[in-house]
Amino acid sequence: MTTLADEVASRRIFAIISHPDAGKTTLTEKLLLYTGSIQTAGSVKGKSSSKHAVSDWMDIEKERGISVTSSVLQFRYGKCCVNILDTPGHQDFSEDTYRTLMAADAAVMVIDAAKGVEAQTKKLFRVCTLRHIPIFTFVNKLDREARDPFDLMEEIEEVLGIGTYPMNWPIGCGQNFRGVFDRRARRVIAFEGDGRANATKKVAEVEADLGDATLDELIGRANHENLVDDIELLDGAGDELDYDAVRTGRLTPVFFGSALTNFGVQPFLEEFLRLAPSPLPYLDQESGSPVDPSRDEFSGFVFKIQANMDKNHRDRIAFLRICSGKFERGMDAYHVQGGRKIKLATGTSLMADDRSTVDVAYAGDIVGLFDPGLFSIGDTLCTGKTPVRFPAIPTFAPELFSRITQVNTLKRKQFVKGMEELAQEGAVQIFREPGFGMESVIVGVVGTLQLDVLERRLKNEYGVEVRRSGLPYTEIRRIANDADDFSVEKLRITRDALLVEDMRGRNLLLFTSVWGMNYVTERNPDLVLEEVSNFDLE
Repeated sequence: MTTLADEVASRRIFAIISHPDAGKTTLTEKLLLYTGSIQTAGSVKGKSSSKHAVSDWMDIEKERGISVTSSVLQFRYGKCCVNILDTPGHQDFSEDTYRTLMAADAAVMVIDAAKGVEAQTKKLFRVCTLRHIPIFTFVNKLDREARDPFDLMEEIEEVLGIGTYPMNWPIGCGQNFRGVFDRRARRVIAFEGDGRANATKKVAEVEADLGDATLDELIGRANHENLVDDIELLDGAGDELDYDAVRTGRLTPVFFGSALTNFGVQPFLEEFLRLAPSPLPYLDQESGSPVDPSRDEFSGFVFKIQANMDKNHRDRIAFLRICSGKFERGMDAYHVQGGRKIKLATGTSLMADDRSTVDVAYAGDIVGLFDPGLFSIGDTLCTGKTPVRFPAIPTFAPELFSRITQVNTLKRKQFVKGMEELAQEGAVQIFREPGFGMESVIVGVVGTLQLDVLERRLKNEYGVEVRRSGLPYTEIRRIANDADDFSVEKLRITRDALLVEDMRGRNLLLFTSVWGMNYVTERNPDLVLEEVSNFDLE
């Protein structure tokens, strides 16, 4: 009979991060393929195909071949229960990615073998380092022409400031790609694809020892000679794999392969599960002490809210990361932010938009809770005599602003509901001018693609057509003055500034420039402004 500690120890929860088009979602698909979770993998490149990535469930994701929202994927492999957090690679959806990384115990960083470390990878990497979680690197697309692997490792070390340890080593690249050398097992694993651009089945594996004469025929004499030289150079460095450095995010194990054609995917999965940590403790803000994942008392936090995953029921699901103990369907828990006990009537296990009821889950699992509008991102749920409170989820200042107006005034109720629910997801931030209704609102986002998704979802999920007009504002600040001592009606602002309020009724100012913001503060010496974001990547 397994104990709570055994169940927790078997959990692995990680996020996959990358720059757009590095192959993140394709790698996710192939991991599911190798674990038997799916029978065929849909390439996100196949826009004209009927197949799409399992983790891409929105219509816009299937049409454009991109991921624009985080997906939760759970499967078992061997003795491990694995939760993958597949995050958007597109920079316009970085907020969703950053929040999701708060729920992960490790990260898999996918790097394009031809392009190396790219801009979005740098930002996401820095979020991981703030939490000191282990980072595993998968250098992808070896089936295409690639940079020298030594150069790639040097770039990772210099640009990201993390040590590298190659777990395997590529044999050629592009049309000359013949497989990888497993450094721990001291063997060559050669692969053969199925002759198609997107392999959809497991490929055959052939093993041979380094230096074996049969390798000349298997991978070619020139490749064999180059491999011997490279491995001698790596072994000559004398570096051993430092497990402590891996666990604290100071050293990244590096794997080479090709997710599209299945090269190196299964060896990577098995090594990752061997090295990745079981659920890590989260800090209780009340006591200042870490919460043991194996303790009896249940606890967890909401890191994501998604509306309308089921088009037939217009539901809202709160994604809960379980931090300690055991979840049981129908259990009572204390909602810390709400200050009251609630019944967790239904738990859901998710595979993108497919779901099944969960009766029991453990620390390191993700469960979906039906949300009638009770939860917010960052909320803590717990049991026990002494409540715990986990750290707040980062918020981000929008960089682009647009005015969104409903076309059909008879659809006001649907428009208001749609805007409020999508704002609660964290997909956009909504502001309105004091004294005005909700027929026209100001939306703040990080990138323009978020506005495209907003329009699409309002139309498809709420039946609302909208008009969108860009606004010139680039800076946003919250008014921090005490409302009892400070009157916003007396503010002296210019035409380059706009007074708005958020959905909680808090007052903010939008500015077209930093100069304009400074000018307003000079004209209003009692005015106190504060940043909207509580998270800074600079």
